[in-house]
This record gives sequence, C-alpha cells and structure tokens, in this order.
Amino acid sequence: MKNFKLERLLKGESFITSEKGNSMTPIIKSGQNHKLSPAQWETVVPGDIVYCRVHGRYYTHLVKAKDPIRGCLITNNHGRINGWTKQIYGKVTEIL
Repeated sequence: MKNFKLERLLKGESFITSEKGNSMTPIIKSGQNHKLSPAQWETVVPGDIVYCRVHGRYYTHLVKAKDPIRGCLITNNHGRINGWTKQIYGKVTEIL
C-alpha cells in the first residue's frame, strides 16, 4: 500500500489532509482537516504535531521531548507514548 502523505512530504509539498481517530482530541478532532508541511526532526520542538514513523507505524502525534541522540519522543494527546524517532516527515502548520 502506498503512503501518499509520505510521498507528498518527501517531494516538498504542503497539503490539506485529515485522519480518523481520537488520539489527538481535542486539538484535532477525528476527520478534521489540517495542513501538513515538510519538516525534519531537527527543526521541530516539543509541542509540535508531526507526521512521523515510530516502530514501523505512521502517526500524526505530538513531539513530547527531544534528544540529540534519540530524536523526538512521540505521544498522542492523552499521554500514550509511541516511542523515540528521527523519522519526522511533516508538521501540522494549520488546523482548519
């Protein structure tokens, strides 16, 4: 299965998207449109919402912490920790 979000971000595109699920409520509601723009782990800060890959799965989740060796600690908005990653591909730049 193709990952169209990943492909577009790697091409340098910004675009409007949405996802189903409640892991980011109340910041982003299930199905709510938001704008993703390309980003790398070095440029994001704790509190940013990013599109990333952690342990083989893709998420639009929060950066909770940052470490120069491990990268970014990714969590949902309810405290569930996904793990550390440097595979950050995009950042939510607007919630519509």
